[in-house]
Amino acid sequence: MHHLKVIAFDADDTLWVNEPYFQEAERKFCALLEDYLPHHTVSQELFKTEMQNLALYGYGVKAFMLSMLETALRVTDNTANPAILHKAIEYGRELLAKPIELLDGVTEVLEALKGKFRLVVATKGDLLDQERKLMKSGLEPYFHHIEIMSDKQEKDYQKLIRHLDCQPEEFLMLGNSLKSDVLPVLNIGGHGVHIPYHTTWAHEKIESNVEHPNFLQLTNISEILPHLL
Repeated sequence: MHHLKVIAFDADDTLWVNEPYFQEAERKFCALLEDYLPHHTVSQELFKTEMQNLALYGYGVKAFMLSMLETALRVTDNTANPAILHKAIEYGRELLAKPIELLDGVTEVLEALKGKFRLVVATKGDLLDQERKLMKSGLEPYFHHIEIMSDKQEKDYQKLIRHLDCQPEEFLMLGNSLKSDVLPVLNIGGHGVHIPYHTTWAHEKIESNVEHPNFLQLTNISEILPHLL
């Protein structure tokens, strides 16, 4: 890794807690509709709606809110009590207001790498929400560049790398998702570090045994430091 110039970090569930909050909101939403369908069936219907809407709404809390409303209307055959719809919106607002809980080791790693590499946030989701979370986190001063991406495919990383004026082999991406944070970067010649989080959105789960010279799997973000310094 001695050729590295840019180190990019995913945000949600890499720098701070995110997915547990969504799962909490989903459980409450499913409970709202338990008179219509079992909890697990509502969860499946919500996930189906989210997947159908990804191309239209992208990622993030607002997309999740719209998918909850659509699912509630479909599950109840458009007879949902307005109180259910109001509650779904309320759960989304609660997500937007959640405090930022940094994961262990994040601040120490950024402090150690500051000034030695160009540090970047490369995340996907709702623009306003991710900007707000970054500001509330107190981490913004560490970063040279913030990239809030509509998706994390190979072409998206290629665009980011061109913007940063570096080569793929000079770029390292750290994140909790093999699908979004690691494999696309490895495929274009970059370096990828996977730091699994204990909960992962179903859409990001893949079964893959990665064997690649530019790949590392760690259990905590602080374990990257001996590889870089």
